[in-house]
Amino acid sequence: MKKGNVFIGYLVMLMLLISFVACASSPKQESTGDYVDDSVITTKVKSQIAADDFLKSFEISVETRKGIVQLSGWVSTQDAVNKAGHIARNVGGVKSVKNNLIVK
Repeated sequence: MKKGNVFIGYLVMLMLLISFVACASSPKQESTGDYVDDSVITTKVKSQIAADDFLKSFEISVETRKGIVQLSGWVSTQDAVNKAGHIARNVGGVKSVKNNLIVK
């Protein structure tokens, strides 16, 4: 009977260990909190670009990963590229901006 209790104890500890390891985030995968933070940043950048009279006519894509915002799309002037980058940099939580907007 004592061996059975020890075995069950080890089995429970093993299951707990596996569940903790399975729920941990890896360097290549975002945690839920990081994903939510990035979503908030993306939403703020998109809304500020949409609110800008000069930039709202352009299709500017915004993606955020680990606080790094990437802007992509086509705009008509270098001023639009600069303004979109400036807006993105001034949003709280943004670590850096990769401005891949192309002037057509």
